[in-house]
Amino acid sequence: MLRKALLAAAASERVRGLLTGAPTASSVVGRYVAGESIQDALAVARALRSDGLLVSLDYLGEDSIDAQRAAATAAQYVHLLGRLAAEGLSDGGAVEVSIKLSAIGLLLSSPGGTGSPNGELTSRMGGSRPPSPLAPVPPEGMPDGEAKISDMQGAEGTAGSSTLGERIATEHLERIVVAARDAGTTVTVDAEDHTSTDATLRIATALRERFGSVGSVVQAALRRTEGDVRELAAPGVRVRLCKGAYAEPLAEAFTARHDIDRSFARCLRTLMAGSGYPMIATHDPRLIAITRSLGLGRSPDSFEYQMLRGVRPVEQRRLAASGARVRVYVPYGGDWYRYLVRRLAERPANLALFLRSQLSPG
Repeated sequence: MLRKALLAAAASERVRGLLTGAPTASSVVGRYVAGESIQDALAVARALRSDGLLVSLDYLGEDSIDAQRAAATAAQYVHLLGRLAAEGLSDGGAVEVSIKLSAIGLLLSSPGGTGSPNGELTSRMGGSRPPSPLAPVPPEGMPDGEAKISDMQGAEGTAGSSTLGERIATEHLERIVVAARDAGTTVTVDAEDHTSTDATLRIATALRERFGSVGSVVQAALRRTEGDVRELAAPGVRVRLCKGAYAEPLAEAFTARHDIDRSFARCLRTLMAGSGYPMIATHDPRLIAITRSLGLGRSPDSFEYQMLRGVRPVEQRRLAASGARVRVYVPYGGDWYRYLVRRLAERPANLALFLRSQLSPG
């Protein structure tokens, strides 16, 4: 019940306003989010690399229904990758980037309109809302990518919404993937709710066939995922397996924690028995132990553990010290609200920490 309530709160503008305006919110947010700027993200990445940890940077922002904002988000990633390369942080994929396709245009349905690829934007966001005032602005001198979007919209403005949204997201993602290739690193396409799964996997697969460095994310909570991992456990394919952090209908997803854990374990075994590159995203000691056991039959550099910034940092360093590849997922940016609430939903202990910080004197 608590998890469902928190996931509902992630879509509530009223709760968003209360929490983001709380005077002590920033101190708690800082545990999980690097900061708002590229400089903040780079500083955290440098610190984690010095501890022997790998990093995946995510510029926060999703469900964008504004073409200019989608273009600006893509430009932010291109600029970030340039900075990573300049500092030598991206060499060999040590620091990569993760991105949600809804942040770079997947939900666009008309040149100036709103909507989702499947006509389900309202259900995704828990009710309609205006674009966030925290729209990313490219640094001075950075390309905004709007010319290509304008050309595409002129040609596709009368097409179906899924065609336009997928084409815009693919155009932006390709720019990001090319920048990552030039920087010597990789891109992982994050999973979102079930309404976008087909499009997300389709776009990532198409670009992976051309560039080879595009990873996919699957969620054990979704009933379809066991079938998806059987297809993805192929040579050279990078697959992040996570539990999932979205409120989904029962027909599409497991909702009981033990059912999600069992699905995760089944998917984990499929990936570890396959010939791809599994990226196992969990903080659960039992699932980490299963991964370690299954990994005995693989080369240590043929898979990795992934954990969130701020969650079990001691375990992250312990695993890395044992010779395992451990990557820390580090979000940055001003649009942190829904990310944080989903983290609270995953670990009730996080909620207690957050509430104590709000109740303690200034």
